[in-house]
Amino acid sequence: MKVAGNKNIILIPCIFGCIVLGSLPTLFSTEALQNWFPTINKPSWNPPNWLFGPVWTILFLMMGVALWQIIISEHPLKAKALQWFTIQFILNMLWTILFFTLHSPGAAFIEIIFLWLSINYTIVLYSKIKKSAAYLLLPYICWVSFAAILNATIYWLNR
Repeated sequence: MKVAGNKNIILIPCIFGCIVLGSLPTLFSTEALQNWFPTINKPSWNPPNWLFGPVWTILFLMMGVALWQIIISEHPLKAKALQWFTIQFILNMLWTILFFTLHSPGAAFIEIIFLWLSINYTIVLYSKIKKSAAYLLLPYICWVSFAAILNATIYWLNR
């Protein structure tokens, strides 16, 4: 896929798309966030609920910029990198559904392992194409690493 014309015009849809699509699963989780999540056992180091929205917005923004950098590249690994971006993004959205909508921290923990692996592979591919795109995903993998530990702890506390 070759990008013609002004490559900067693609930046806004990449950012907007990541933020909007990434936030979609929370629409199906509103009830769980209000009624189920407050009632389950969580560790003392669980972040306050208000923190998750801003953190994910920033992460999705950074993912959108990274995606844009790959889309405008002419590198031969571009198609593969975009496929893995899509895989990890779908897994990201699926985690929210498993954890919150289906109230299944156990299934969500198994799934987050695959998410973590797919993000890491996406970072490896991005680093071969555009280092700055890979760097933009580092806060994301750090947050998902923390989320995996939190997810496992919540599962353990509520088994």
